[in-house]
Amino acid sequence: MGLISKKNKEVLTGPLNINNPVIVQMLGICSALAVTSKLEPAIVMGLSVTAVVAFANVIISLLRNTIPNRIRIIVQLVVVAALVTVVSEVLKAFAYDVNKQLSVFVGLIITNCILMGRLEAFALGNGPWESFLDGIGNGIGYALILIVVGFFRELLGSGTLLGYQVIPQCVYDWGYVNNGLMILPPMALITIAVIIWVHRARNKDLQE
Repeated sequence: MGLISKKNKEVLTGPLNINNPVIVQMLGICSALAVTSKLEPAIVMGLSVTAVVAFANVIISLLRNTIPNRIRIIVQLVVVAALVTVVSEVLKAFAYDVNKQLSVFVGLIITNCILMGRLEAFALGNGPWESFLDGIGNGIGYALILIVVGFFRELLGSGTLLGYQVIPQCVYDWGYVNNGLMILPPMALITIAVIIWVHRARNKDLQE
């Protein structure tokens, strides 16, 4: 029992590795492919999804005993839509350039499979604190994959990280050329596929 019980630790840390929503459950891959050509939008999208899924989990958990079963999906969508609207307005106010880079994908958080999956599978059957930890864990697990993919795509595709040049000019003078393929959508899929391969090679119990 308690806020940091063994069960709660598993709820929080499970999605970071052995039960990662992107590379194990195969959820949220579409946005992972779409917003990872640069590291900054990948980080912002990961944080946005984490905030939405965590607070949506808490709200649905608090309401779980009062929501009629026949309209539960509608209620979940209303809660998620309200939170996404708040996140979108915050980004417009404090990170307008990144919000423009993310384009429609902030609004499409509403359709992210991770959100509805956690609300249905966890928040409707568990308390607010456990649901909050579940949301944080799954959000961070999702964000980690976006950050890793965004890191390699921006570094190898543009020679920058967070917009700053990190590959010295002398390297280019020696003949190095940025891999333009890395910033194209197919390379996001290939990069995620490599991450899945490495992850399953290290976790034999996930192999079928």
